Amino acid sequence: MNTDQFQRNNMYIETPEAYGDGGKNFDDDGREKRTGTWVTASAHIITAVIGSGVLSLAWAIAQMGWVAGPAVLFAFSFITYFTSTLLADSYRSPDPVTGKRNYTYSQVVRSTLGGRKFQLCGLAQYINLVGVTIGYTITASISMVAVKRSNCFHKHGHEDKCYTSNNPFMILFACIQIVLSQIPNFHKLSWLSIVAAVMSFAYSSIGLGLSIAKLATGGEHVRTSLTGVQVGVDVTGSEKVWRTFQAIGDIAFAYAYSNVLIEIQDTLKSSPAENKVMKRASLIGILTTTLFYVLCGTLGYAAFGNDAPGNFLTGFGFYEPFWLIDFANVCIAVHLVGAYQVFCQPIFGFVESWGKEKWPESKFVNVDHVVKLPLCGTYNMNFFRMVWRTIYVIITAVIAMLFPFFNDFLGLIGSLSFWPLTVYFPIEMYIKQSKMQKFSFTWTWLKILSWVCLIVSIISAAGSIQGLAHDLKKYQPFKATQ
Repeated sequence: MNTDQFQRNNMYIETPEAYGDGGKNFDDDGREKRTGTWVTASAHIITAVIGSGVLSLAWAIAQMGWVAGPAVLFAFSFITYFTSTLLADSYRSPDPVTGKRNYTYSQVVRSTLGGRKFQLCGLAQYINLVGVTIGYTITASISMVAVKRSNCFHKHGHEDKCYTSNNPFMILFACIQIVLSQIPNFHKLSWLSIVAAVMSFAYSSIGLGLSIAKLATGGEHVRTSLTGVQVGVDVTGSEKVWRTFQAIGDIAFAYAYSNVLIEIQDTLKSSPAENKVMKRASLIGILTTTLFYVLCGTLGYAAFGNDAPGNFLTGFGFYEPFWLIDFANVCIAVHLVGAYQVFCQPIFGFVESWGKEKWPESKFVNVDHVVKLPLCGTYNMNFFRMVWRTIYVIITAVIAMLFPFFNDFLGLIGSLSFWPLTVYFPIEMYIKQSKMQKFSFTWTWLKILSWVCLIVSIISAAGSIQGLAHDLKKYQPFKATQ
C-alpha cells in the first residue's frame, strides 16, 4: 500500500489548516496532536520489556553460572539500547527531526530499505508479535493457577499434589483481552501501560525481596558455581549445552521490545524532537529493567542455586507467606493484561489498514457506529474491528492451551526475533541513512556485531526447539497441572 492509499484509508490529510482551527489540535501529518512524553514512553517500554521474561532469569543464570550469566544479561542490554537509538532516528525519514513520519516498524523499513527487506521485516515482526501474545497468555494463566495452588498448599500442606488446569484461566484471560482489544489504538493505551508498569515493579520487587529473605534466613544449603549447573551432577553434557542455548533465548526474550518501538515513538508530541525523547525513554527503560533483571536473576540464583525453577514465582521455590506469593502472581497477571495489548495493537492496526485497502466501499469494514456507554461517554464501534480482534484473541488462547511450555516458548520467541528486529534492520537502516562507506571501520564492526548476533539467535533457537520437542513427547494436552 502506498502512502496516498494509507492516508486515504485512514482518513488523514496533509494540511491541518483544512480543519479550520489553524491546525492547533493536529500534528504536521494531519493526525490528532500527539501528547506523549518521555514518562509515558518509558512506561510503555517498561511494560513491554519487564514481562514474563524476568521470571525465568534465575533459571537462565543457573544454566550459565556467575560469570557468563550476568555477562550475557549486560551484553543484551547494551546491544538493545544501542540498536534502539539507531531505530529512534528512523522514525522520520530522510531527516530524523524534520522528515516524514513512519507510523510502524514495517513502514520505517519500507521507506529506508524497501523491496524484499520490507516483506521480510513484516513477516518477522508479525510472527514475533503473535508469538509474544501466545506466550503472555501462557504466562498469565500459569500465574493465575499459581494463586489457586498456593492457597491449596497453604491449606493442605506442601506434599499435596494440588492439581489445577490452566485452561479455565486461559479462557478467563482471553475474555478480558476480547474486551480490551476493542480499544482503538496505541494512543488510548497510556493508562493501561502505566498500570502494567506499576504491576511489573511490584512483582519483580516481591520476587527480589523473597530471594533476599531466603538468603538472609539461611536454611538449606544451595549449590552455585561459576559455570552453573554441573555436568554429571545436575545434567548430562548434552543437556548442559541445550539448556545454555535455551537460557540465551530466554534472556533475548526478556529484552524484546524493538518491534513496538516505532509505535511507541509515534505517541510522542513533536517538540522536543521525537528521536531525542525516545532515546531518553529507551535509556531510562533499559537501565531500569536491567537493574531489576540483574538483581532478580543473580539473587534468585543465589537463593535457589542450580535447582532454580523455570519460573521463580510460580515454580514454588517460595511457599510462604502465601498471601504475598498470591499478590505477586496477581500483579503478573494484571501486567500481562496490559503487555498483551502493547504487543497486539500493531497486528490489529496492520490488518485493519489492509482491510480498508481491500474493501474500500464496505460499510462493515469502514463505518464506525457511535455507541453511548454508561460512565464512559461515547465509543466508535467498528464491526470489522470487533469481529477480527475477537477471533485473533480466541486463536491465540487455543494455541496457548495446546503448547503451554513457559521457558521453551519464551526462548524460541526471543531467538527468532532478536537478530532481525533488534539488530539487523536497525543497523542496515542506519548504514543506509548515513550513507556509510562500505568496508569503513564503523561499517565493518556494525556488520560483525550483526553476524555475531545472528549466530547467537540460531543457537538459542536450536536449544528452545530441542526443549519443546522434549516436552511434547511427554505432554498430554488439556491435562491438569501438577
